Amino acid sequence: MGARESLQELIDQKRQEIESLQNSLRDAQTYIQALTDALRSLPKESVPGASEARHDLRPGTMVFRVREVLRERGEPMHISEILAGLNRPMDKGNRVSVSGSLAAYVRNGHIFTRPKPNTFGLVEMASGAADSGTEDADEGLDDLPDSFGT
Repeated sequence: MGARESLQELIDQKRQEIESLQNSLRDAQTYIQALTDALRSLPKESVPGASEARHDLRPGTMVFRVREVLRERGEPMHISEILAGLNRPMDKGNRVSVSGSLAAYVRNGHIFTRPKPNTFGLVEMASGAADSGTEDADEGLDDLPDSFGT
């Protein structure tokens, strides 16, 4: 019986080892799931050049041509100016069509911006304008009395 008991003991030890490994595996899978959930909750990071490729416009499309018109001008343009730059008629249908297409990119924060109603610019333009705008906003603050805001 000694051999039988020692074999049973080895079997029990292996079962405990298997149970321990299964617990470790379950813990590791739970950990991976938690990390995956955390990753999904974070905003996607932009890799330099990747966002340009991911949101690149097909050449020849109306939106591509609008981007080219805005790049040539170098500043945001009203929809009527954009239509003139595209040589499209200035009717309601064209205004709604072009504005709607650009607004989809504005909502997603890609390629186009809307600094004013019915005025569109490029995200690449906005980064330079934001830097210079902060300097202008601080001008004139030195002229305020010391008691201002208390």
